[in-house]
Amino acid sequence: MRVRVEQTALPGIGVRHDLLTESGRRLGVVSHRNGRRDLVLYDPDDPDSCQHDIPLTDDEAEALADILGASLMLGQLTGLREQAAGLLTEQIAIPAGSKYVNRRLGDTKARTRTSASIVAVLRGGEVIASPGPTFRFSAGDVVVVVGTRKGLDGVTAILADSDPDG
Repeated sequence: MRVRVEQTALPGIGVRHDLLTESGRRLGVVSHRNGRRDLVLYDPDDPDSCQHDIPLTDDEAEALADILGASLMLGQLTGLREQAAGLLTEQIAIPAGSKYVNRRLGDTKARTRTSASIVAVLRGGEVIASPGPTFRFSAGDVVVVVGTRKGLDGVTAILADSDPDG
């Protein structure tokens, strides 16, 4: 399953990152300007209504990120997104069946084909910032991509491709 993380600026508050789970539940993290983070679970009957809001200390957020094998890197990209209208960031998981598992980032030609850039790779709780064209992907890597909606969708399609001849 490809997971799409949506980032929304919250003027005067900070940034919210949301995702829809395979089971249909929507959850998110609100990163406040003052550094506070809230884990939010939305009402299944009204996806715009928050059912649970769990404030997290820095230590709790870090522990949760470690448990989930994720990174707080998108928070660092918030300033970049605000500077460029129409520019989005997204985390895209590389499925085990992708033809790019064990292949080089340069083999994807993602930037040339989509005008979107892979700016980092999250692997096993570590962040590989600015991976070069010789970087080799592994199944389960999560790439952080910056670009337009069309570009992000293009990178998602490229990485999901399982046809070795395609």
